[in-house]
Amino acid sequence: MAKRKVSIKKQKSIEETLWDSANKLRGTVESSEYKHVVLSLIFLKFASDKFEERRQELIQEGKEKYLEMKEFYNMKNIFFLPEASRWSYLIENAKQDDIALKIDTALHTVEKNNPALKGALPDNYFSRLNMDVSKLSALLDTINNIDTLKDKEQDIVGRVYEYFLSKFALAEGKGKGEFYTPKSIVNLIAEMIEPYKGIIYDPACGSGGMFVQSVKFIESHHGDKKEVSIYGQEYTSTTYKLAKMNLAIRGIAANLGDVPADTFAKDQHKDLKADFIMANPPFNQKDWRGVDELIDDPRWKGYDVPPKSNANYGWILNMVSKLSQNGVAGFILANGALSGGGEEYKIRKKLIENNLVEAIVILPQNMFYTTNISVTLWVLNNNKKERSVKLPDTTRNYRNRENEILFMDLREIGETFEKKFIQFSKDHIEQIAETYHNWQQKDSGYKDVPEYCYSAKLEEVVAKDYSLVPSKYIEFVNRDENINFDDKMKSLQTEMTDLLKQEAESKADLLNVFKELGYDIKL
Repeated sequence: MAKRKVSIKKQKSIEETLWDSANKLRGTVESSEYKHVVLSLIFLKFASDKFEERRQELIQEGKEKYLEMKEFYNMKNIFFLPEASRWSYLIENAKQDDIALKIDTALHTVEKNNPALKGALPDNYFSRLNMDVSKLSALLDTINNIDTLKDKEQDIVGRVYEYFLSKFALAEGKGKGEFYTPKSIVNLIAEMIEPYKGIIYDPACGSGGMFVQSVKFIESHHGDKKEVSIYGQEYTSTTYKLAKMNLAIRGIAANLGDVPADTFAKDQHKDLKADFIMANPPFNQKDWRGVDELIDDPRWKGYDVPPKSNANYGWILNMVSKLSQNGVAGFILANGALSGGGEEYKIRKKLIENNLVEAIVILPQNMFYTTNISVTLWVLNNNKKERSVKLPDTTRNYRNRENEILFMDLREIGETFEKKFIQFSKDHIEQIAETYHNWQQKDSGYKDVPEYCYSAKLEEVVAKDYSLVPSKYIEFVNRDENINFDDKMKSLQTEMTDLLKQEAESKADLLNVFKELGYDIKL
């Protein structure tokens, strides 16, 4: 089993160089605002480069009379840009006092002329920020240096966009980077559930990273991205716009709902049945519904109503309700969902009894920019009994695992980056996905590995009172995970009680000493 390794410092990439240049220009604008400034301009630069390329094609074809007809651009999945929206026009006016207004006008005009971008671009954003004209001009010059069409195979603009999203998530830190799921986690989910054909859904889609990686997965396996349909929903307005831009620069069509909206209160895909669900919903969301609201919601049909105090199982049941007959879901949740009591216990018990839970995978700490806790990847499968995956380069038949659950512990796998964060390398992801797929195929040579993976039969899970905590099943030899968690916590509780008692006694003795010396100290 591959162990964690430290990454080696490399020469700066175009993304890193651009980030260093742009970051110096941030000035008084908060990073939470600044990302929309930078990413909107990168979008405009990319859209303009594609537009100019198509414009030259039309000229070479002798079709000059069609140069200002948007139909001749849209037919090639290229956004039509009126003159005031073109990058060349913005660069010509970069040093004018009204450049912020000109950028806002450009964005508004692009969206107005391209229905696919409805609700995607910032509205009157640059004018409201009151950025220093010289700094905004310098930022335009910096982005002007990106040749977005230089290497179509390398997806330069996609790489830059993805890199900036991750850097902004890092910069904003705890509680503010929810729009971004670390790339290696998204890659792992895609390689495990293989979203190759059909409907893909993400109920909390953030900036759209799950969709982007789904398409990359299809392309890497020589599939056809036209064979997937993408549906998602996002609550935060600015993040909704980020998602639409992120998908637009890659030419990915998606239905993210007509407006940004709460998935629970305003489900915009009520009748959807998805073949693949990929998600990283908010962890441990409190007060996600009112006392009487959503009690009779059809998404809970056949299960108990999820508790008002925590939305984890609300997200699970939302996804379960949207799985197609052979649907598979891969999603991230906080570890507490593995063993909660009350309504959560009842729902978890029913999920297990209904043979929906296929794999539970513990991820390392420090993978997320917003929290350092270890989290869990769940895989739910609506047809564990018999399913066939036929990719252009792979065919697998899955069978006879309907009464088992695969548990995996990945806490010792990964490599460091940005000094304190952990990510999976390409080799790590291939190894983990191979273990999972071997297990699914029953006769492919899968074996339990101490401290890494274990296939538990349903009766074992029932015997452990439907707990999905991997350390209750995986054998640990060199670490302390084989210690019963509940016993350990009770022991620590006793130790803490004793320590606090000793502290109180010492404090009382100290106060008595001062009192005997004639000093009455009040704490």
